[in-house]
Formats: sequence, structure tokens, C-alpha cells
Amino acid sequence: MSHGDQRAALERIAHDAMVAHGLDPDWPDEVRAELGRLPHPSDRGVKDLRDLPWSSIDNADSRDLDQVEVTVTERGRTRLLIGLADVAAMVPRGSAIDSHALKNTTSVYTPVRVFPMLPEILSTDLTSLNVAEDRLAIVVDMAFDDLGGPTTSDVYRAQVRNRARLSYTDVAAWLEGRGALPQSPLGPTLEDQLHVQDRLATILRTRRHEDGALEFSRIEVKPRVDGTTVRELETDGPNRARDLIESFMVAANGTTARFLSSRGFASIRRVVRSPARWSRIVEIAAAHGTALPAEPDAPALAAFLRTARTAAPDAFADLSLSIIKLLGSGEYVANGPADPVGGHFALAVSNYTHSTAPNRRYPDLVTQRLVKAAAASEPPPYSLGDLTSLAAQCTRQEDAATKVERLVRKAAAAMWLSDRIGDTFDAIVTGAGPKGTWARISYPPIEGRVEQGASGLDVGDAIRVKLVHVDPARGFIDFAAVERRPTAAVHGRHDESAL
Repeated sequence: MSHGDQRAALERIAHDAMVAHGLDPDWPDEVRAELGRLPHPSDRGVKDLRDLPWSSIDNADSRDLDQVEVTVTERGRTRLLIGLADVAAMVPRGSAIDSHALKNTTSVYTPVRVFPMLPEILSTDLTSLNVAEDRLAIVVDMAFDDLGGPTTSDVYRAQVRNRARLSYTDVAAWLEGRGALPQSPLGPTLEDQLHVQDRLATILRTRRHEDGALEFSRIEVKPRVDGTTVRELETDGPNRARDLIESFMVAANGTTARFLSSRGFASIRRVVRSPARWSRIVEIAAAHGTALPAEPDAPALAAFLRTARTAAPDAFADLSLSIIKLLGSGEYVANGPADPVGGHFALAVSNYTHSTAPNRRYPDLVTQRLVKAAAASEPPPYSLGDLTSLAAQCTRQEDAATKVERLVRKAAAAMWLSDRIGDTFDAIVTGAGPKGTWARISYPPIEGRVEQGASGLDVGDAIRVKLVHVDPARGFIDFAAVERRPTAAVHGRHDESAL
């Protein structure tokens, strides 16, 4: 395949993969027609919070801004307000736009094209919390004491105005002393806001870790396509600003779930069950000199991860990946107001829903409709049976979207690696089962199938592999295991690193 064909080839791969996995990459005529008669939501009866110094922190290239945040310090406590785009105001249930969103249930992000859940005139314009625009929002209003303990909370509708659009990269650089304060109309107010937000996020994160929340180092590959060619495989690692937003979103999602329960509403919850392969996690911890309990124990695992990170920070990404794979993926479940509360093993929280990305995820849009009804003392718009069906659909389509995104990333990586057949790499085993064995090489951190020498390998094993074959059209990257490295290598005593 010539370099000049790579972008077009990746776009075809992405489109075909969407169809193959039961997702719709194209807008039906009914959706296009409906865009000409969008509803005009009323702001009657909503709070006016446009004067607050709201800001957003997201990827530099994000155009669908779902949330803004602001802190207010008063009477010895810190209030955190999260404004969430009021997507439900412009996407009525049962409309053609809503039906198409329900078909996919999520936006799909690939290196060459984004397949948005909602038409771009909505997700990047009319409902996006764009800077200097008045927007309707659902505000999750939370107050915390000096130790990060929640004191009061409320959820209500309001008008907001984003005053500063910030990027993770710029905010993290400033917080860590590596860059200047991002330019914005807020001026010195932004400095005060970011200091307070960073301090609160650190306190909230510490409390969650004390409760057993798991802390990982995630490294993701982002193929960069310039013009028509895959030029580079960029890596996206830990980021202090991402941690800040993650802590705020966890708090907002938990508050939203409790708000619905307090109003007697059923809801869709996000759960990560206790890991089925806990015994393998115990084996990996033992290889690092730590004895974990025989039964799943989030606080014990969290303590092990903290110790391992301190002992060998350069190797922590590999260890993180192994544990993440063994924990398994999350899922959506319906939960009645009187049902036992499911938990999120990795976050060490219960009463947890998804609510903070209504432009990008359908469960968040469903939750928003529930919240608006509860806040207005109206009947629930969904029955428990409705939510059960929706939760299954959202889990199924989220898995499909993940497969599409992974396939296109691997197709791009295969193009980039096509000249390196025969090269050898340090790697970590990321999957092992009846369907095959997979490994991620250290640099660039790309995952492929171990086609030769896979016998006896399990998740977390450190190996050396040789690249034997790539097939970009099918997203295949194939390795041969040529050496099994000692466990000590996992502690950082190897030359190549993904960090």
C-alpha cells in the first residue's frame, strides 16, 4: 500500500468496521430532515449562573464540550459546580436524532474520522458549551469540607457561559511548573480557580485512594495522520489536568446517582464487578513481593499498586496494563431505587452512574432526562424495564465501538510498522485465552497477537517478541515470542520503556 493511500484506506476501514459491528456510520435522511426543525428550548425558571468564572478543560482538538466547572469558596467550605450540556433540551426522546443516537449509543473516535453520536450542528455547536456562548446546562452543585468530605449537594437547571476553553496539556504544564498560565479572558481569576480546583481534586483523589480506588498509569497510542500518511505514533500518558477532571467527574456522577435514588427514580448505573481473574492478579503481586488476599480486595490491590509505582515508576505502565486487562471492562446495569447498590471496583465507589458526557454517550443522555424529570417533580420518563433494555444496548454498542476504535488504531500502527518486519521488542502479555494470546510492545506501545511461541504465556508475563507480519486492512499485527524475560524486568530493569 502506498503512503499516499493511507488516509483513504483508514477511512474505508473505519466505515466498514462500523457497519460490521452493528453501528451506523451515516446519517439517515430522517435525521437530516429533522435538523431543519430543531426545538427551541425555554430558559424559563432556570437559574442564571452566567456571571460565574466557568471554564472547560478538554483535549485541545475537542469540539464537543460536555462540561464546564467552577469553584466557589464560602464559609470554610468549597463548592464545586459542574455544568453539563443540556442535550436533552434539543434531542426529544423518540425523535429521529434520538433513534440514531440510540442505535450507536456513543461517539466513535478514530485517527482519521470521528463518528459523532449526535449531528455536529448539535454536538459541536448548539449543545456544546463553547466559549463565550450562553448555554442551558444541568448543574451538579457539591460542597466539601477541608478534608474533602461532602456536606451538601443539589442538581438543577441553569444558564452558564464558558469563559475559558483550556486544554489538558496547557493546564497540566502550568500546574506542574512547566508552562505559563493559559491565556484567557478570566485573567488572574483563572489562576485562583485552577489553584482551588487542583487542591480540591487532590483531596478528593486522596480520599478515593484511601477507600481503595485503583491508580494506574495509562499509555495510549494516537496515530498521527498528516495529509494522506501515517507520520507518527504519538503516546498519551498521565496528566495532572486529566486527573483533576476525572476526580470532578467521579464526584458529579456519584452525586447524580444519589440524587436520583433520593427521588425514588430507577437509573442506569456503571459498574465494574469484582475481577474474575483475581487469582492471576495475586500471582503478579507475588512476583513483585506482595501477598494479596485470596478474595478480591480493592484497598489491598490499591496499596500494592502504590508501592509498585514508587519502587519502579518506569515499569508501572506495563504493570498497570496487566491489572487493567485482568479487572475486565465496565458495563451498564439498570438499578431500581430500592435495589442493592452495585459498585465500581476500580473507583471504589457505589451509587455511580454516567452523566457527564451527554453529547458523546447515550446513557448520559438517558440519565439527564431522568434528572430533569426528578428536579421538576415529574414522573420518571423511563420504567425499570426500559432502563434494563437500554443498559444492555449501551453495553453492547460500547463494546462494538471499542472494537472499531482499536481496529483502526491497529490498522494505522500496522501501516507505520510495515517497514520493521523482523525487528525485536520487549513486550508484556496483555491477553491469554482460547481465542489467542496478545502482547503490547514497550515502544511504541502497540498491541498485537502472539502467533508463535505463545504456549504457557499469561497476562503480565514479560517477553521479547519479533514482528513477523502486518496486515493493515484487517488491523493485524503479529509477533513471535523469542524470549521469556525474568520477572525482574517488570521492575524496570529493561532498556526500552513506553514512558
